Amino acid sequence: MALWSQTQAKSLTGIEDVRARYAALFARFGPAPEGMDFSPGKLGAIPGEWVGAARQEPGRTILYFHGGGFVTGSPQSHRALVGKLVQASGVGAFSVQYRLAPEVFFPAAVRDGIDAYRALLARGVAASSIILAGDEAGGGLAFAVALAVRNAGLELPGGVVGLSPWADLSLSGTSMLGNRKADTVLDWELLFLSARHYLRKSNPCDAYASPAYAAFTAFPPIMVHAGANEILRDDASKLGDRAADANAAVSVEIYDGMGHLFQLDTSRNEAKVSLSRLAQFILAKSSAMVAA
Repeated sequence: MALWSQTQAKSLTGIEDVRARYAALFARFGPAPEGMDFSPGKLGAIPGEWVGAARQEPGRTILYFHGGGFVTGSPQSHRALVGKLVQASGVGAFSVQYRLAPEVFFPAAVRDGIDAYRALLARGVAASSIILAGDEAGGGLAFAVALAVRNAGLELPGGVVGLSPWADLSLSGTSMLGNRKADTVLDWELLFLSARHYLRKSNPCDAYASPAYAAFTAFPPIMVHAGANEILRDDASKLGDRAADANAAVSVEIYDGMGHLFQLDTSRNEAKVSLSRLAQFILAKSSAMVAA
């Protein structure tokens, strides 16, 4: 049963409080890996940041969407995570600065995402050389953008990657309650507040808001990683179920004993394994562009 209708509305706080809670979480991310180059840029009208490594695979691009509950975060706040993905894969990224709620609300972030994707195509970048990726809200957004790309009849990206994706804004997964004590990063109330600011009066089960309710027919290959101890564990599983229902190529990996975005702690073997597996997927599913 969905948890969307709750009497806890009395505990709702302002956007400044929500953003302050996320800022405290981002502060735990740590520094970006050494040897990364971060340069401001734009894809069409959409601002963001190019992320490159000293040793880099040519002709491939990760289009990355940061987390932050759709209400905060930036390419700068997520440099540590994006940098680790770029470092592991050797594939450069454009980290998208999509518009945030409540100043601009759903579906503005999805529109920004598909506009950035269209701009890459307009530059002559092959769709098959692009991997859509993101974490938490950005992970769900990566799937929503892929859905928009498919429904618009555009060429599909090479694949979609989600790191602890938030893909069900109705907060209906059993792990929301079952993991509430084990998850030391996120909690139900923070996600509820974030969804309230982002959706306003939109249906939380709209497929563009919650890709866990989308049909994944004719979808690109998918890889999703999450920790067994996080409240978003079931969001990852739901994406896998939808993909399996549509016979889409999918790999969902749930890491025992791990929490939200455990990839940030590269002293742990599980983080190293996850980043290696994600890198393999990115390289296998993105086709390097051939220079004319």
